[in-house]
Amino acid sequence: MPPLSTDLFDFSLPDELIAQTPAARRDGSRLLVVDRASRTLSHRTFSDLPALLRAGDALVRNNAAVLPARLSATRASGGKVECLLLRPTSEPEVWWCLLRPGKRLPVGARFGQSDHFEAEVLEKDAEGAARVVFRVSGQRSVIALANEVGDVPLPPYITRNDPAAARSADLARYQTVYARTDRQVAVAAPTAGLHFTPELLGQLATMGVVTHDVTLHVGLGTFKPISTETVEDHSIHREVYEVPFSTQQAIFGHQPPRSRRIAVGTTSVRAIEAFLREHGAPRPDGQSHLGEASLYLFPPATFRGVDGLITNFHQPRSTLLCLVSSFLTPGSEDGIAWLKEIYAEAIAARYRFFSYGDAMLIL
Repeated sequence: MPPLSTDLFDFSLPDELIAQTPAARRDGSRLLVVDRASRTLSHRTFSDLPALLRAGDALVRNNAAVLPARLSATRASGGKVECLLLRPTSEPEVWWCLLRPGKRLPVGARFGQSDHFEAEVLEKDAEGAARVVFRVSGQRSVIALANEVGDVPLPPYITRNDPAAARSADLARYQTVYARTDRQVAVAAPTAGLHFTPELLGQLATMGVVTHDVTLHVGLGTFKPISTETVEDHSIHREVYEVPFSTQQAIFGHQPPRSRRIAVGTTSVRAIEAFLREHGAPRPDGQSHLGEASLYLFPPATFRGVDGLITNFHQPRSTLLCLVSSFLTPGSEDGIAWLKEIYAEAIAARYRFFSYGDAMLIL
């Protein structure tokens, strides 16, 4: 089978359809419903989800919590520094970070924010990330520091003229209502989950839809476009994930067609499918599974643990488009052309795209 050209996953999107703010109400977002069996589309709102699911269905959602990971600082010379926390290391208060301006912050360089923290660059890797040790005032953790003074690490396509004024709103809305905030590490939200409200989740539970959690700490790699000429040559990013034992049982214990496993977002798919490729059954020791997902799903990929998908509309030339096109027609490449048709209809109907945009349900 010849390699897939990355150009197959490109499309033109008017700038005004890139959502800069969320819908007034989370479940007020629009929902494009794709029925794979009949190959039909219907236009709904996200609050209609209970009418589209049924008792026995299982929602598998990513409960990763976004950290306000963008820290402003200064160097001793007075120069401005932007520090983006990427992930903690095993060392106390030592994190891998992205620094700007990186070239002016070599190993040994120091920066900080008065009355809050001092930091020193310990190491730099080949991709430009820096290993940084923090000394935080009041013996607080770096996570506590970020929650106090950090800015929300919004994707690059969302702009804020005054980030400080928008901070409180973005802190609330760029986080799912079920995020596990005692373990904040993610630097990007699992955006398909942003549409859920406590009331909608309660309504689904009452009708017999069950929910199960996974945790996949979304990294900046999710925004990295495919820059190679072919999809296969792209180097996929890696993300830490965890699948609790109860979720493992749910993945293996479903009874189709009465019950369906509906993944909330591509990050949930990635966690589920990564786990299933490592294990043929729930762990015999009854423990959660902790791993690192490096799974790359593109046509003609197949899926072992997902029967339906809730997802947002994704960027051109992205690995997320590859995954969604695979899910439309598992085992074939037909989903590439079909996804382009679906996106063309969404654009014509003025759906809002990307993180703060509208959603799609594929059944």
